[in-house]
Amino acid sequence: MALSSTYQHKLAEKLIILNDRGKGVLTRIYNIKKTCSDSKTKPPFFTDKLMESSLKYINKKFPNIDVRSSTQHLGQVHKDKSEIVKYLAGYYLTFVDVMEFRDHVYELLNTIDACQCYFDININYNFTKSYLDLIVTYFSVIMLISRIDDRKTLVALYHCALEMLQGQSEPSYARLGQMLLEYDNPLRKLSEEFGPHTRTVTDALKSMHYLFCRRSQSAEQWRGAQLLSLLSNPVAMISPSTSDTMPCEYLSFETMERWVLIGFLLSHSALSAQQSNLEFWKLALQGSQCITLIRDDVLLIHRVTEEFFGSLKGYGKRVTDVKECKEHFMTHSGQFHRARRAFLRSAVKELETILSDEPGLVGPKALFIFMALSFCRDEINWLVRHAENVTKTKNPDDYIDVHIAELMFTMEEIRMLVKKHLPIIQKYHVQYLAKFDALVLSDIIQNLTVCPEEESVIMSSFVSTLSALNVKQVDNKETFDFRALRLDWFRLQAYTSVAKAPLSLRDNPDLGKIMNLIMFHTWMLDSVEDLIIETSDLSIFGFHIRTFEKMFSQTMEEPSALRYSISFPLACSHFSNCTHEMCPEEYPHLKNCSLGLCNNFLDAISKQASGCIIDICAEQSNLSEKLLPKHCAASISKARKKKMKRPPPKKTEPEREKPGTESQRKDRSKMTNMDKLHLTLSELTVALNYVRTIMVFDHLVTPAEYLSSHLETRLSRALVSIVNWNPANREIQRPSEVLSAMRSFLCTLQSVAHLVNIDVARTIRSTLLQQSQATDANGEQTITTLYTNWYLECLLRQASMGLIVFSPTLKCFTDLPAEMSGDHGLNADEYTDISEMKALAELLGPYGIKFLSENLMWHVTSQIAELKKLVIENMDVLVQIRSNFSNAELMPSLLSKLSSPENLLKRMTIIGVILSFRSLALEGLREVFNNHCPFLMTPIEFLKDFVTPDLDIQVTLSIFELATSAGIQCDVDPHLVAALSNMKTESSSLDEEYKVACLLQVFLAVSIPLLASDPMSFYSIEIDGYNNNSHCLAKAIIQVSAAFFTIYHKNIETHLKEFLLMASGSLLHLGEETDKLKAKNRESILLLIHLIVEESSFLSVDMLESCFPYVLLRNAYHEVHRTFTTMIGS
Repeated sequence: MALSSTYQHKLAEKLIILNDRGKGVLTRIYNIKKTCSDSKTKPPFFTDKLMESSLKYINKKFPNIDVRSSTQHLGQVHKDKSEIVKYLAGYYLTFVDVMEFRDHVYELLNTIDACQCYFDININYNFTKSYLDLIVTYFSVIMLISRIDDRKTLVALYHCALEMLQGQSEPSYARLGQMLLEYDNPLRKLSEEFGPHTRTVTDALKSMHYLFCRRSQSAEQWRGAQLLSLLSNPVAMISPSTSDTMPCEYLSFETMERWVLIGFLLSHSALSAQQSNLEFWKLALQGSQCITLIRDDVLLIHRVTEEFFGSLKGYGKRVTDVKECKEHFMTHSGQFHRARRAFLRSAVKELETILSDEPGLVGPKALFIFMALSFCRDEINWLVRHAENVTKTKNPDDYIDVHIAELMFTMEEIRMLVKKHLPIIQKYHVQYLAKFDALVLSDIIQNLTVCPEEESVIMSSFVSTLSALNVKQVDNKETFDFRALRLDWFRLQAYTSVAKAPLSLRDNPDLGKIMNLIMFHTWMLDSVEDLIIETSDLSIFGFHIRTFEKMFSQTMEEPSALRYSISFPLACSHFSNCTHEMCPEEYPHLKNCSLGLCNNFLDAISKQASGCIIDICAEQSNLSEKLLPKHCAASISKARKKKMKRPPPKKTEPEREKPGTESQRKDRSKMTNMDKLHLTLSELTVALNYVRTIMVFDHLVTPAEYLSSHLETRLSRALVSIVNWNPANREIQRPSEVLSAMRSFLCTLQSVAHLVNIDVARTIRSTLLQQSQATDANGEQTITTLYTNWYLECLLRQASMGLIVFSPTLKCFTDLPAEMSGDHGLNADEYTDISEMKALAELLGPYGIKFLSENLMWHVTSQIAELKKLVIENMDVLVQIRSNFSNAELMPSLLSKLSSPENLLKRMTIIGVILSFRSLALEGLREVFNNHCPFLMTPIEFLKDFVTPDLDIQVTLSIFELATSAGIQCDVDPHLVAALSNMKTESSSLDEEYKVACLLQVFLAVSIPLLASDPMSFYSIEIDGYNNNSHCLAKAIIQVSAAFFTIYHKNIETHLKEFLLMASGSLLHLGEETDKLKAKNRESILLLIHLIVEESSFLSVDMLESCFPYVLLRNAYHEVHRTFTTMIGS
């Protein structure tokens, strides 16, 4: 048959178009099947109870449904007809597409038979492959349709609704309904259809018998042949790897299995015709139990074949053959593929190592690369399919491979290697095509005995195109495009493969072989990426999610496989390869699925890596804790006893292990916990650092960010756990010990920073900043919150109850002796001395201290609110006292009318205790700030000293706030001013508030003498204060007064002088008191007036002497000292 007479059939073009169309239709049918099998995604009409009777009627009458005479049965359909048509249009048209696809496939297969086409996978590769692909695709479409349970209902429901809407039947419905009926038993119908095509199909399959047997070899045979080894023949290492069947070398074995098993299933009569066909079929049956129709839809080939052959007469022997093959599969196949995977892991790793070391070999050994990728992909796909579908097996371990990640990882390495060295591949093959392939092809063309003009023109164009290539095109980064050349060769295969063609490929196999070689070389120039996808695509994982996740969890449990765990997130980037433009509706689902899996995998890897890092830090922190000074007490005691030559006690405690002994190692083979942690971390970080980003659909995923996020969260929780807060007994770790542990943590974290590809410094800064806030980024408690709550709720609460006293001399809070408090204390001095306050400031930072101050001020304002209530309650009496203070006769009666003066003093003392603690915290902050930022401290101090009474109050408060944030204490506390300002209510005027503040001073001034009757008001020289914390009144009175009169824009000094005058007068009247109980601690209380003056920068001793004789203070000091000495002596 001449070229001009066969051109009209366009066999090549039809095969290309129908194969692509078939894949699209198959994808749409698969999507319909998945949609209808899930009650959540099924069309709403199928789950509607009102529609149930109509659907049963439609299904029963299918396909002959008289819409007009069935109104009583189809009432609900008529009601919802518009919605049904709109919703089911896509489903119906997909079935119509299937019918049209079937018609075109029929026509093409008949044309190919009529042309008596010649198929040989080794010679006309594209023609044969496309023919067999079309058969398998058509088979898969029909089988998949038969698996849609609601197929008839979908089609008929749409037809009924459309006829109700338009008044006429849908034109394709009759044929479509008939087609669905015919394929109720799809295998029987398909085998009848393919009866006339048996010879052609069998010839195509027989052409790859040798190839299939070669690709079915065991791992031992591969190892004996040194498959994929570049070192087996060092002399030929730089020689190009070629073959007479280049595309067949990396052709998917899974694809070949489908061709053979489905081809002989449809053309089963060929099994009895020739023994070789039967042996070929049995070999394929022994390799797999399930073959893929599409994605996770598989054909259990043994069961299906056995049932089908069992329904045919005279096929008893074939049924026996199927059972034998199934038994062989169950016994040997799992172990067979397990050994092949083990071989590929080592062989492909060796190949990748050599090519990485010598990238120049990537050009001549490109065939080996794609063979390796294809073999690995086939083994992975086989395992995934069978791991999910093989349920009964004697050796279940054969379907579990904890080292599968290593194989996937090696594939990714080779993929990246090819992409990295693409210019090398292109340079090599552009010269190969121009200087070898073009010359060989030219010689073959010239030696052809028959070469019609049309074929000669096409082949001459091949030679001219190849000869025009040069290396400069690669250097100039020109884009190569050989699609037209490959299409022409495909057409030429079709033209020369028909019977009686003037130029027959059957008679000129050398032409086919050299053209297959040329096609491979052209792919190396313009389609490397497509070839990588073809040979190494792992998108099957996207549809076997349970198996995928199980493999990942097994990998994470195997220490030696941890470094390869990144291959699972990388595999998620393959899912986009399985989409088809004819089914855009599945794109969002696949995208969400791949992103979700990638996120879960990276999350798990990062979680384990961050856990290792934190465990290492915790181990180092424990070692560091052993070096704390508190642990040396036992050693000092032991040394002291040894020096004094005291006999050792009979019951000795076990000797504490000294720090550093953990580093003494007698046997290096014994791994410590730290060794295991470091090893695990190094393996996980290899995985996370392997790639900077992963492209999943149109999203860029950064593995390092996952680790950074997890590490930040885990570090935050670890730092909080160091505090060791125990709500049951309300115990907490000392700030200095927490700071020591934290420094050890951070130091260790920085030491492992070289392993992790993240900004550890940024993580540390972010975490510590979060710890200075009330809650961290996850809304959990921070160190700041824990310490703030403990100091407020535990320490200061006990101080307000009189169990803890503030010592200005020691600059800390101390517990009262147990005989005085009657309770076991908190050891407050261990939490409030200057070193602990510095450690607290270091832990909390300026923001944390600010948060602490705000909480302290909240408690202060609570007490102030109660004080205001007491003042308002006694307002009339206080107004009279203020105006008649110099009236000695009237004053006693007025003072007796005051209610709750003791409550007033107690609440003011609590305020003083809180402010005293705050001053300790600020002092610690100042020390820390000065150490960290000495260059900032001096300007801030200068700015504070610059403040004068004439300066605007708002500017003054801003400067004071800046100074306070650096720990510098100011004359007016800006935080207290802000807190008291927020207390102002709308109902009261500024004048009324000012009046209350003035009367509060009056109330305090006249109530101070009442302290003399309290036995705890004795002034202790040891703590430089009173055991009931009355000395804290000085700070409370001064700071609260300064804050009040700053708010009301009044002169602070004037009001404090007024207070001093009234307090002095009240204390002087105490000397006239005849009741000894009321004046029991008179001398001690007289000292309080001096403490108030010393506390204030607005008052001076000269002012005090003008209203209170200094001789009384001097005598009071003498008396207090004498009494204290007497008490100590007794």
